[in-house]
Amino acid sequence: QVQLVESGGGLVQAGGSLTLSCAPSGRTFMNFALGWFRQAPGEEREFVASIMWSGSRTVYSDSTKGRFTISRDNAKNTVNLQMNSLEPEDTAVYYCAGGYMGILRTNARDFSSWGQGTQVTVSS
Repeated sequence: QVQLVESGGGLVQAGGSLTLSCAPSGRTFMNFALGWFRQAPGEEREFVASIMWSGSRTVYSDSTKGRFTISRDNAKNTVNLQMNSLEPEDTAVYYCAGGYMGILRTNARDFSSWGQGTQVTVSS
């Protein structure tokens, strides 16, 4: 079982930027994917973005495409989510998720490992 540790959440004003990081521990393979999901109070968990561990493919939700960038940092062995032009609607707990898959998925049920979550709050 791959364990995931997130970092980088916090409070930011609308229009600002934040970077979240996810560090997997344990053995990973090239068909391992990491994704970010978020959940606001009273809402269902929502897909944000995902990336194959090789870094060769990425998928974004329509609400974050163009503002968020998911990437792999080979030196630090982490996957980062760079969030720009943040809006109050982006306020949520953000979760890193991982799973083995041949093609990138956007459904939370396809991800078997989850981090503890990190709070992102965007003030207006």
